[in-house]
Amino acid sequence: MTKAPSVSTTRKIKVDALSRVEGEGALDLHIQNGVIKDLKFRIFEPPRFFEALLRGRDHSEAPDITSRICGICPIAYQLGASQAMEDALGISVTGPLRDLRRLIYCGEWIESHVLHAAMLHAPDFLGLDDALQIAKVNPELVKTALRLKKLGNDILDVVGGRAVHPVNLKVGGFYKVPTKARVRELIEPLKWAIDASRGVTLAFGGFDFPDFDYDYTCVSLRHADEYAIHEGRIVSNRGLDIAVKEFPDHFLEEHVAHSNALHGMLREGEAAYLTGPIARYNNNYDQLSQLAKSTAKEAGLGRVVTNPFKSIVVRMVETVYALEESLRIASAYEEPDGSCVTVAPHAGTGHGCTEAPRGICYHRYQLDDAGLILRATIVPPTAQNQKQIEADLRGVVERNLKLDDEKLKWRCEQTIRNYDPCISCATHFLKLSVKRD
Repeated sequence: MTKAPSVSTTRKIKVDALSRVEGEGALDLHIQNGVIKDLKFRIFEPPRFFEALLRGRDHSEAPDITSRICGICPIAYQLGASQAMEDALGISVTGPLRDLRRLIYCGEWIESHVLHAAMLHAPDFLGLDDALQIAKVNPELVKTALRLKKLGNDILDVVGGRAVHPVNLKVGGFYKVPTKARVRELIEPLKWAIDASRGVTLAFGGFDFPDFDYDYTCVSLRHADEYAIHEGRIVSNRGLDIAVKEFPDHFLEEHVAHSNALHGMLREGEAAYLTGPIARYNNNYDQLSQLAKSTAKEAGLGRVVTNPFKSIVVRMVETVYALEESLRIASAYEEPDGSCVTVAPHAGTGHGCTEAPRGICYHRYQLDDAGLILRATIVPPTAQNQKQIEADLRGVVERNLKLDDEKLKWRCEQTIRNYDPCISCATHFLKLSVKRD
């Protein structure tokens, strides 16, 4: 049996790189006499200056430029940028074109959620280092996950023109709409995928989850008619209900010395908040499909989730829902008469917000008379979650101070992976240094 660390012992733990996340950073932890004296989640990747790169560019270029912020969730940036431009220019995308946008966003949720849950996060609960080890003990799980992820990529390819950094989306809609035949080819694979994803969800629901709960302020989109994915108002479980354009009035970003990623917070009380799957689930559970709700119940989830380690199950419940939505849209799809709404550039300011797999992604652009970008603001979900990640880490460490160094390090990494952080997007994990006095 490993001996518990003494409260009077000075201990240092270093993790050169956090595995199974995107990006680089560090966690510094100082414990003195069994009390946490300092905890910093440091993001040290250099800033990428996308907002500055956008200045002076034509409004039509924003979707393609911002998509390069992330290779896993480019649609979040493309649609956020497109909707902000459409807001500035006074147009809206409705009908079949809106359905196609929801379909391609479902594809992104599917490929991103399955990649994280099955390949990057599941090893934490199985006591394994990576998905290659899962393949040795449960090859069918890995095969199923890869097939599910590929289906998400296939949706991006069919609607967006290619699976990575799709090229078919534009301000006002699409450059070209997919044929009815190509969309209908997705139907049979989607039917298989719904049952397959339910099986994976129920398997993950049987994991042994660490005992930790947090009373989160959950922030997400909410739509009157559907589980919010690509449109809606910004709401919280504390009563916030605002239009997207009011985001800057209620949220702010703080530059802290130990991170190149800004820390998002609510203006009122400078409080941390949670965005992402658990926040969406808690705020919009009533709008999930009956199958998604029953899957959640069978997997051990209640109406509200407060244990961040169960985010892996929530992601898979959302995957079931996204597959159902994809099947619904693909089955009803008819080719629209046109591929886009006509756009006439002029001066204006527009706001856009969509639900990236990791949470809300906010865009704001100011245009001049010629439709050139004067100013751009992009607030990605991982930056918004930074402050809450630190709060989770503090709570988890306080509950696990008796763990030895290796087990404490593992638990800290697992806590961070609950968020599927896209640190590169946020810039920008994990070098862990623990000092115990």
